[in-house]
Amino acid sequence: MEYVLLGKTGVRVSELCLGTMTFGNEAGEEASVAIMERAFEAGVNFFDTANVYNEGRSEEIIGRWMGARREDIVLATKATTPTGSGPNERGSSRRHVTLSVEKSLRRLQTDWIDILYLHLWDEHCVLEESMAALNTLVEQGKILYPAVSNYAAWQTVDALRVCERRNLASITTIQPMYNLVKRQAEVEILPMAQAHRLAVCPYSPMGAGLLSGKYLRGETGRLDVNERYKKRYGDPDYPEVSKRFIEHARARGESPAALALAWVLNHPAVTSPIIGARNVEQLDDALTAVQIDLPPEEREAISALSPEPPLATDREK
Repeated sequence: MEYVLLGKTGVRVSELCLGTMTFGNEAGEEASVAIMERAFEAGVNFFDTANVYNEGRSEEIIGRWMGARREDIVLATKATTPTGSGPNERGSSRRHVTLSVEKSLRRLQTDWIDILYLHLWDEHCVLEESMAALNTLVEQGKILYPAVSNYAAWQTVDALRVCERRNLASITTIQPMYNLVKRQAEVEILPMAQAHRLAVCPYSPMGAGLLSGKYLRGETGRLDVNERYKKRYGDPDYPEVSKRFIEHARARGESPAALALAWVLNHPAVTSPIIGARNVEQLDDALTAVQIDLPPEEREAISALSPEPPLATDREK
């Protein structure tokens, strides 16, 4: 496992980040602990969770496991997404973000969060308030680095400008969705991140398992049971892209899951893709991605298996 700089922060994180959305649901506590132990043993020092993953159980499981390892782990969690049915239990207001962080700190059994993502764009809250709330949390030592997830390029740049104009702790990291069938990030988000030296930690590099071949093997997953994921990956062309990719991976003698992850990792703007697992076997498969050599011509060959999104100007190069 190699370690890479997290944008301009000077912090070094493992080239793969352990995602924990399965913890407390698809992976029970025993399985979750085994996954964390294996990842940590393999050199993964970057863990990603969220306050809403399985109603906070993911954070609680991490908190019970972390203990004396805390200073060895770069820990990311999130705020903004609804945490209950109350009218103020959602959004990026100072109130909700502050309360969310306090609850996350208790569940994680830690004094600080390394990276706090605003999980979603909040159209009802002015950016100045959200960025000022993050800055206050930085000054209090409760979070170290502000970040955003699922933001468009223009939204991220607006946040950067607010921070610069008001001399606030600035956005350091972004978390877009990115994989072989979901390539929209290539159009503006990834170039923007390179231009502003932001760390990029993409989620869903295997397309919710679509690119792993699990569904072709008759296995089940989120695309079978989760309506949001069914809609997200409902394009009728995606299964065909998946089949072509899996055939390509097999011809190379590679695990499709690992190759899909290696393709994302190989993009020059990407810092550390997020890998999720239900068990240690899935994790071990994903970890082999760091051993895959992907020269430019091979990345281009894989890229050619799916439609390339048009340029932001929607014109030929």
